[in-house]
Amino acid sequence: MKVHGFLKDVTGASRVTKARRDRIAHGDPNNIYYDPILATAQELHPDVTHVVVKEVREASPTARTFVFAADKGDVLPPFQCGQYVSLDLQIGETITTRPYSISSAPYEARTGAEPFFAITVRNGRPDSGFAANWLYENVKAGDTFTAHLPYGQFYWEPLRDSRNIVALAGGSGITPFCSMAKEIAHGTMDADLTILYGSVSSSDIILQKELEAIQCDRVRFINVISGNEEWDGEKGFLTAELIKKYSGEDPTYFVCGPLPMYNFVRGELDRLGVPARHIRMEVFGAPRNIQEADGWPKDTEARTVQLTVIRGQQKDVIEANVLEPIAVALERAGIKNRTRCRSGACGYCRCRLIEGNVFVPSVGDGRRWADKKFGWYHACSTYPLTDCTVQIPIL
Repeated sequence: MKVHGFLKDVTGASRVTKARRDRIAHGDPNNIYYDPILATAQELHPDVTHVVVKEVREASPTARTFVFAADKGDVLPPFQCGQYVSLDLQIGETITTRPYSISSAPYEARTGAEPFFAITVRNGRPDSGFAANWLYENVKAGDTFTAHLPYGQFYWEPLRDSRNIVALAGGSGITPFCSMAKEIAHGTMDADLTILYGSVSSSDIILQKELEAIQCDRVRFINVISGNEEWDGEKGFLTAELIKKYSGEDPTYFVCGPLPMYNFVRGELDRLGVPARHIRMEVFGAPRNIQEADGWPKDTEARTVQLTVIRGQQKDVIEANVLEPIAVALERAGIKNRTRCRSGACGYCRCRLIEGNVFVPSVGDGRRWADKKFGWYHACSTYPLTDCTVQIPIL
């Protein structure tokens, strides 16, 4: 376009408008704009990944490994050892999500004829493990899901952590360390790994065959049996003495397992004088019994309260149990609210408390300072003690 001069050009808006319309009329009707940064971000962090179950195999007498491949033309995003996937589940009339640590190695999701990732799920005890029990008993090869991955900060960072990793695991907390062990053995993770894995019985050690099949001098796998049985190896719990025995020089400790194990192991690490900067912890879900949590109001028994849920201009009143997180009440009522970690860490399920009293266990309180100041809570780790009013996003 020709430049005529400052005043003529400034007052010549009509010429600019006409030129713009001419270019639009004669332009390419296809959108040829490409943003490489946006494309990379969407590839690394897709909102949804469609997956299909390719295989279900036994991981122990009480646990199964579910192997997933990409479906509907999607591509599995890269992840790090220790991160998790959040699966969308429909169990009867309940629509919910559940997070599961990825037990396969990152290289298995980007190499081979059919890349995959795997999770290993333990069958829950009676009257517990709602989603885990359903997965264990019902999911088979060919079933499809929508998944969200990768999530979580429970991974080794060489700029922060020692190359000497000591993993302290219990129950299904072995899964992220299986991922680490396989990645190290493949040569794509430059670290040494010692796994101390506590189990009740030597006959029910999750992923034992996979871990013992790893032939790598940088990976050590030590079973510790707490049950009353004849056992030639280490026995008892993951005590300070046992941890020190296998720690080596300047370790970083990764801890993953049920909440009672966390409380015990943290005390043992304190006995050893391990500074907090050398400890990484991953919490699995809400406490099984919130009444046993530190700070729980005494004499607060199971009862139903009313929960008023505000979404934009819509207002719903639903029932909620004081012994269950607000996220569970929303799911039972069919109200959509994003959840990912279900441990109070990620913040996807943030809601604003307008009115009422709630309880947040210290273990599951991953809120930022500003959230605490201005009345924001994570629905997955917040328990209503009275009738409450909350505001959630419109989905």
